Amino acid sequence: MATTKIEWTESTWNPITGCTKLSAGCKFCYAEVMARRLKAMGQPKYKDGFKLTLHPDTLTEPYTWKKPRMIFVNSMSDLFHKDVPIDYIQKIFKVIKDNPQHTFQVLTKRADILRYYDSEGWLDWPHNLWMGVTVEDSTVTSRIDCLRKTKARVKFLSCEPLLSPLPELNLEAIDWVIVGGESGRTPRPIKEEWIIEIKEQCEKAGTAFYFKQWGGTNKKEAGRLLQGKRYDQMPEMVTQEELI
Repeated sequence: MATTKIEWTESTWNPITGCTKLSAGCKFCYAEVMARRLKAMGQPKYKDGFKLTLHPDTLTEPYTWKKPRMIFVNSMSDLFHKDVPIDYIQKIFKVIKDNPQHTFQVLTKRADILRYYDSEGWLDWPHNLWMGVTVEDSTVTSRIDCLRKTKARVKFLSCEPLLSPLPELNLEAIDWVIVGGESGRTPRPIKEEWIIEIKEQCEKAGTAFYFKQWGGTNKKEAGRLLQGKRYDQMPEMVTQEELI
């Protein structure tokens, strides 16, 4: 486990590292840049750089974390990458189920693979797993339909980096939407009206809205206020006992 500066979570757990680019949101992948840096620093886990790599030795880590926390799974990869074996994904799901004191957040761009595995009955969904898909522009909104059809208890969207307006989001059965601008050396622009439009759609649908950042070349200075206000809404935390 590692602490993280990602605003909507507390820690990260990476039983897989590395990935391959899939869509426009991957162009300036922060994880790829970080992996190269960690490889240059001699970190054994990143000796292969950003090549997809399984780390089964990390599967026991969550069992040692007693204090409840929010954990982002695979911040340095994509759990539903086509080259990740289904039995390894099932092992990760079991670890999550075995540690109900924590909330685990999973985010993928491979919504089609996610939907296929779920439709085949290969995923045993723990109550403490929040499942999300990235929706960075209007060309990938079909990912939302794939997510909606899964049996995940909590479903969310990450519209980061937001690269275009999303005027007709279908937020049925979607519990949470995160919006953020791109950061880095050459970030693509985000427009305030895009964010406000998504916020209003969330309000209409009763979906929690979280504005993560404006981004830019200095994301700290740009901050995360939208029209002078912070938006930190999140799905309600529910225990397994409360669901029974």
